[in-house]
Amino acid sequence: MLSNLHVKNLALIEECDINLTPGLNILSGETGAGKSILIGSINLALGAKADKDIIRHGAEYGLVELVFENLDDKVQTALEAMDLPVEEDVVIIQRKITPVKSILKINGETVTARQVKALAEVLIDIHGQHEHQSLLKSSKHMEILDAYAGTELFDELSKLKDAYQEYKHLQEELEKENLDEGQRKRELDLLQYEVEEIEQAALKLGEDEALEQDYHRMLHGKQIGEALHKAIQCTDFDRGAGAMVSTALRELKQVVSFSEDLEELDSLLMDIDSLLNDFNREAIHMADALEFSEEDFIQTEERLNVINHLKDKYGKTIEKVLAYAEEKQARMEELLHFEEHLQQLEAQKNRAYNKVMQHGKIISDLRKEAAEKLSQILTKSLLELNFLDVTFEIALKPKLEPTSKGLEEVEFMISTHPGEPLKPMAQVASGGELSRIMLAIKTVLAERDSIDTLIFDEIDSGISGKTAWRVSEKLGQLGKAHQIICITHLPQIAAMADNHFLISKKVQDGSTISSIDALNEEECVHELARMVGADEVDTSATEHARNMRFQAMQFKQNK
Repeated sequence: MLSNLHVKNLALIEECDINLTPGLNILSGETGAGKSILIGSINLALGAKADKDIIRHGAEYGLVELVFENLDDKVQTALEAMDLPVEEDVVIIQRKITPVKSILKINGETVTARQVKALAEVLIDIHGQHEHQSLLKSSKHMEILDAYAGTELFDELSKLKDAYQEYKHLQEELEKENLDEGQRKRELDLLQYEVEEIEQAALKLGEDEALEQDYHRMLHGKQIGEALHKAIQCTDFDRGAGAMVSTALRELKQVVSFSEDLEELDSLLMDIDSLLNDFNREAIHMADALEFSEEDFIQTEERLNVINHLKDKYGKTIEKVLAYAEEKQARMEELLHFEEHLQQLEAQKNRAYNKVMQHGKIISDLRKEAAEKLSQILTKSLLELNFLDVTFEIALKPKLEPTSKGLEEVEFMISTHPGEPLKPMAQVASGGELSRIMLAIKTVLAERDSIDTLIFDEIDSGISGKTAWRVSEKLGQLGKAHQIICITHLPQIAAMADNHFLISKKVQDGSTISSIDALNEEECVHELARMVGADEVDTSATEHARNMRFQAMQFKQNK
């Protein structure tokens, strides 16, 4: 149940806070007072597209907050599925709109519009001002019938969808296989070339990784060997630094006895000579220990080039290249035994088609059964809504070919005058009749649906008088099992309110502001008197309004 609606800085609304109750919540007010803004605010909170111009002039942001309480299991399950926090029997949906961005939150967690819309499907059902026009589309008729048929039908529809996708895939495969002999030969030649190219390479799993390691080792080994040989040449004792140090040492030996100061230099140079000897010996040993074969290096490089070429053409890894070859080999077998392959495809397609027809037949039977029941219920409901004479029928029209939705089209047929034949609803129903038909449908589906809150925005379009009373009574009945929020301009409907809100506008500090106020019983009577159309709310108008209110309460008590 939607227990609270908070709106701030949206259009004419500066700030309002509405505590809604179970039963029938009526919103009324003069034209242009801002009734539609409230429904628009709810839609915004539930993920509708936001226009920055909706923000009240001079405000930095607009805000809508919805609080839902007394949640059922479906809502809890939906929250858990989206990994959203589950508060104690409460869902708070908030949307903040600024000129540059819009932020949606559920129980404090930032979410996407898609998540909010998914959650809204189990929280609330909004019937907009022009939604009844959707009844002119036969696609809507199937949607309504299937919703009434319920879980068993939706389970079969899911199976049908899978079977139909398989059938269409096989059908497309057969169409693609409709090749002439020349096309088949060209494809076979290409496949044979590709498979042979891969087979001739004799690839082994993991071979590329091992070769890469060998290649880098050999590549670096060559560089190391070259560097060592140069270092040995620079430091050897024939022509390199070693020879020069030896010469320097001999020269110093000849004069060291002449001065004690030369002894330290002699000692240092002897250490250098010894270090050069050690370095030269170790470097020669290391160079001799290096194994490098120019032939092995070239072979490894060439093998890597072959493998990388195949990976570039057929897959990023050897596994994928081999899988590609296997797939093309299978395709070659198909083309080499083409007639047999076509027969197998045709048999698979026929099995898939039979599966489609099997599920389609079950769906047709479920729809037929549901259509008969729903037709009777809606006929009765329409008579209660002041259709003087009505015949309502749900026609199932077989299609030439099955689809993912079944074997038939669904169309609502109606006759509203005695002796007139049934015709498609689009040909005969007026705006007021469509409103009542939609109300009847919503009422029937609500009895089967766990959605607790229903919103009707001007469901009373195009009706008046006795018909308005019938609509009012239907909303009153619906309000016993569901929370109803209804915008209306008809006093007959407003009289049935369990909770009545008046939306009005006024000029304050040079700007227009809409306000929403909950009415007590006496205020409710005065608003009904205004809605009746009296120029002034005099004693006569007030008495008439009080009688309407009494009549509505009597109806509720008797029901």
